Amino acid sequence: MGESGIIIREAIADDAEKMLNYLEKIAAESDFLTFGPGEFKLTLEQEKDTLDSYSIKDNALFLVAEINGKIVGNLDFQGGSRPRTAHTGEFGISVLKDYWGQHIGKVLLKTLINWAKGTDLIRKINLRVRSDNERAKHLYQSVGFIEEGIISRDLLVDGTFYDSILMGLTID
Repeated sequence: MGESGIIIREAIADDAEKMLNYLEKIAAESDFLTFGPGEFKLTLEQEKDTLDSYSIKDNALFLVAEINGKIVGNLDFQGGSRPRTAHTGEFGISVLKDYWGQHIGKVLLKTLINWAKGTDLIRKINLRVRSDNERAKHLYQSVGFIEEGIISRDLLVDGTFYDSILMGLTID
């Protein structure tokens, strides 16, 4: 149990249906994500396989944040698939809008960082954030991420291009 009844745990295959419902809801709540409503088209079996795949990799982690059995946030991290890139990876994170401001994102991030520090493998965590997402940039900076570069025209949302900022956190 975490802050205000929040449980942070690794996702399992049995979470697939709840995750698909969560992803569809979150897609409609924010233009800062890389997918919009109706664009996340995995079947229940595909989502189960996806969640299973995280549990068998040493350099991958899929977390959910739950309140009273409801998924209200998630974070997924995957390291590289080859020896030269296995030590580093990128994550995605989201929290339902109704739960913004409750530090769920920060707890998910700290859980990822502590997990990475506990591995002998992960040495660097990367992310991309839309350049105008001030709330997210502040969160990432608050746990130690630094800006490392910009990808121009990285996202196209409703006919408008947005740049992304590359940020990173060195683990060792």
